[in-house]
Amino acid sequence: MISAFLAGCTQGYTEFPIDANKQAELPANVIVTRLDPTNVASFSQPRRTPGSQAVPDSQVWNYQIGVGDILSIDVFDHPELTLPAGPMRTAAESGFRVQADGTFFYPFVGQVQASGRAPEQIREELQVSLAEFIPDPQLEVRVAAFNSQAVVVTGEVDTPNRQPLTTVPLTLLEAVNAAGGLTEDADSARVTLQRRGKTYNINFDTFLRGGRLTNNPILIDGDTISVPRRRPMDAFVLGEVVAPATVDLSEDDISLTQAVTRQGGLADVRADARGVFVFRNHGNAINVYQLDTSSPTGFVLGTKFMLAPNDVVFVTRSPLGRWNDTVSAILPTITVAGGLDSLATE
Repeated sequence: MISAFLAGCTQGYTEFPIDANKQAELPANVIVTRLDPTNVASFSQPRRTPGSQAVPDSQVWNYQIGVGDILSIDVFDHPELTLPAGPMRTAAESGFRVQADGTFFYPFVGQVQASGRAPEQIREELQVSLAEFIPDPQLEVRVAAFNSQAVVVTGEVDTPNRQPLTTVPLTLLEAVNAAGGLTEDADSARVTLQRRGKTYNINFDTFLRGGRLTNNPILIDGDTISVPRRRPMDAFVLGEVVAPATVDLSEDDISLTQAVTRQGGLADVRADARGVFVFRNHGNAINVYQLDTSSPTGFVLGTKFMLAPNDVVFVTRSPLGRWNDTVSAILPTITVAGGLDSLATE
């Protein structure tokens, strides 16, 4: 279809854009539009920044003890109430483990409810309970091993992993860094966070670039962070340019003028500056936009036309270019024939 269009609009090298008769010869789903200052903005396709969804409980963190955590409890001046770690045992190995029912046993006190509570709350309860046996008890409650709560980081990070939560808040940035950081193929603008059965879209890129704090939430137990692979977002520059190639649109907006100049600009002599076309799929239709760059104002206009993924930029050949191609193809034959004639006349 593109070939048929180009053949139609270059045959005879009539004034661009093609006239009504030529338009009638094209398929009904091909719409040709000449870009000018009055319409260029309406056809431009700037890169859309993915949105973010507000994540509940994203800026508050207060660690609550859970099943499997190991507690270390020190009662000052009463070593008999403190389990000794010993030279070969760590605090995690000698501490008080929170059992499946959410409690742990403590001497003189009995079963103490721990699950769902902060260490400070347990300390206050033990102070009250031990006061019946020890005058003005002074103690400290710490979590020696964080086993109950964690988050998972997966997808396009260097080392997908499970990370335990501690009394120190863990942000999305810290979790990604602890997973080795983003890979080269990561799409940081489309990170997802699964929390309590719901999925939230997070444009993490806006935090990395501009420090938007809402896109760097504090993580809570059970969160799953997924970093997707960046989807290809290419446009294609073809035809009579110095270096035909693909153009990556995933990072920044790129205008038609930028795309052409990045590939070396129009090929000298061969390119027709009037025939810079952009082919864009729009549902079942193909929109064809034509830019006349035969004067500098055309390139200025092209800076306002932003390309969209899968756009095809095609620069047509000039009439002189086609004539030269024909001459170049025939010239060797003429030269040989002329040589034979010279030999015959000698």
